[in-house]
Amino acid sequence: MMTHQLHIDVFFDFICPWCLIGKRQLQIAIKQLQRTHPNVEVKLLWHGVQLIPQLAAEGVPFNEFYLNRLGSASAVRARQAQVHQAAEAVGVEINFDRIERMPNTAKAHYLFETALNVGSAEQCDLLLERLFSAYFHHSEDIGDTAVLVKISEACGFTDDALKNSLAKHEPFESANTGGNGVPYFIFNERLALAGAHPADVLYKAMLEALATQG
Repeated sequence: MMTHQLHIDVFFDFICPWCLIGKRQLQIAIKQLQRTHPNVEVKLLWHGVQLIPQLAAEGVPFNEFYLNRLGSASAVRARQAQVHQAAEAVGVEINFDRIERMPNTAKAHYLFETALNVGSAEQCDLLLERLFSAYFHHSEDIGDTAVLVKISEACGFTDDALKNSLAKHEPFESANTGGNGVPYFIFNERLALAGAHPADVLYKAMLEALATQG
């Protein structure tokens, strides 16, 4: 049986709950594709986007950030309720009450970008999961070097390149989504979707991208 490849470019930021939700929806869609098209090999290509590059290196208080961003406590509660509903639909628990800081994600992006060059796909996916979990589930400051080193070592990374990446001081150069924000998905460089779409929408996009292969 001939094997076909499906390349999916995924643009994300660690502090975006819709990116974690979108990742879960994507995983569901990929499993569906593997059931219906077992001859298709899926390759995920991750691209970091720093949503708030102007944020102080040490981050800012989480509640204060969202109050300033959305304008009122009721607006913050409404936004968080919307996220909670979407997260629960894909089995993701997000505890906003525990999050203390809105971190600057430059170091986390440098770390993950370097990991992609030295680690296996499974190892990098574990690192990505741990970074999301550290922020959304355990209220850890993923802008802190010590936290990032601990997480990377727990994922089996011991390469000095990762630790060196955390010493960078220049601004992180975000991937370009053409103003589409994150999460953003591109299938085989042919079809793009912006936002955390349901798994069935992502699955149909995969089928359409495969159908238009030359």
